[in-house]
Amino acid sequence: MIDIPDTVLRFALLFVVAGPLIGAGAALLPAPPGLRGKSPDQAVLRHGVTVTGAVLLAALVLAAGFDHDEPATMQATTDISWIAALDVRLHFGVDGISLPLVVLTALLTFLCALYSYFKMPAGPSPRAFVALLLVLESGTLATFAVLDLLLFFLAFEMVLIPMYFLIARWGGAQKARSAWKFILYTLLGSVVMLLGLLVIGLDSGTFDMVALATDNGSGMSKSVQVVAVSAIGVGLAVKTPMWPLHSWLPDAHTAAPTVGSVLLAGVLLKMGTYGFVRILLPAAPDGMTVFAPYLAAFAVVGIIYGSLACLALARKGAGGDLKRLIAYSSIGHMGFVLLGIATMTPTGVNGALFANIGHGLITGLLFFLVGALKDRTGSTDLDTLARETGGALYGRAPRLGGLLAFGAAASLGLPGLAGFWGEMLALFGAFRPAAGLHRGAFLTFMVIAGIGTLLTAAYLLIVVRRVCMGAAPEADAPDAPRLADVQAYEFASWTPLVALTVLAGLWPALLLGLTDPAVQQLLAGGKA
Repeated sequence: MIDIPDTVLRFALLFVVAGPLIGAGAALLPAPPGLRGKSPDQAVLRHGVTVTGAVLLAALVLAAGFDHDEPATMQATTDISWIAALDVRLHFGVDGISLPLVVLTALLTFLCALYSYFKMPAGPSPRAFVALLLVLESGTLATFAVLDLLLFFLAFEMVLIPMYFLIARWGGAQKARSAWKFILYTLLGSVVMLLGLLVIGLDSGTFDMVALATDNGSGMSKSVQVVAVSAIGVGLAVKTPMWPLHSWLPDAHTAAPTVGSVLLAGVLLKMGTYGFVRILLPAAPDGMTVFAPYLAAFAVVGIIYGSLACLALARKGAGGDLKRLIAYSSIGHMGFVLLGIATMTPTGVNGALFANIGHGLITGLLFFLVGALKDRTGSTDLDTLARETGGALYGRAPRLGGLLAFGAAASLGLPGLAGFWGEMLALFGAFRPAAGLHRGAFLTFMVIAGIGTLLTAAYLLIVVRRVCMGAAPEADAPDAPRLADVQAYEFASWTPLVALTVLAGLWPALLLGLTDPAVQQLLAGGKA
């Protein structure tokens, strides 16, 4: 911890939330003289890198000044009355649960802006692209920083429109259909979620998330909590996405541009699971106890379903799309997050939060790599990439092949990398769930999820074998030209994700030291 005045930390958090929104407005204005560079397009793309870089710097200042001795305490808080009649407040703050997600979001958005500066996706003017990217960042960061239920809902919804346009205007095949499917699913889920948030706020007499966590549901009857959890849970489950509310995700990922897929998997999916931890676990514990076994059951079905879908896509002759395969893998990985939450134990919830961060780093890297493969080969079809004797990516572009193998190893949960700890802790949480939950059922869920880890390893190793291995073709063969290896801008965009994946895997206490005290207090009803 660095001794930074609280005023500076409060300003840093407000800038993290509002800075991208201000930058989005500035992106739509003409560039000032002297900052236009070689073209207006270059100027606005540079503007996106500058704004997201400044936001990342502010997030790092926030992390550096965060009191690691008190991670369960809300820090850098701002609390101003907004709608007095409803007691809705502009209440912001971060603790050990939300801070890692804030930093992850700021980092991934900066890397996406940097990548787009050199490899802008095909589509309309970059001016609108940069503005939408910044609005998306602002909404996502606000979701993790707000401490008022209605502000949470507004921030939760704020990301839908920019992501819709990023898919619909800069996406690939069937982009319009995929964009509509994305927004319809998430909007319908959000309508139900709003009703649940209103039930909690009006019945308890406050929309303040800190007060609700401290109250720990004592102001609401069990029946009200059950209604609230069922309504809010639907909206959160769609965004997660939980099986069987997942069908929008593979289409959205397949059609989205590379940076859209990175942000969708890396941070937007985390908004749903964050809502379960921040709102439902502390504010409606009795309702969560009722629904936890069902949540766990849907989670493990999603783990197996996602893995089997990936195995089907990975087999030879299936015509599987590599982006679609990684999208289905996210359903399985987020299943482990939901399973950890459903255990309602510190071990399981910590595992869920760790898996959130690990998935964001690893899947973000994988989507970057698949985007690079598409740029080089013109396709993400596995049969096309693999060819008859293997894709031989190790021989044609060894660094790119090595990174793809690294991402696959991290995604399958190899010990020593970030994907391992979250899944292991979720399984440990299922081994001994919270009091009031049926241990036999959760032991069954644990075994099924364990089988899912084996299936995950199977399909990822098949992908590596088919795409990376095989006889290296001659450089002058007309049907298999040598591919360009990792470029400097790609190296700059991907290195932080690789480094953090290794760091989180080798030093899990760096993250668990933040989340565990906050989770312990959250589950204890605000009591240390």
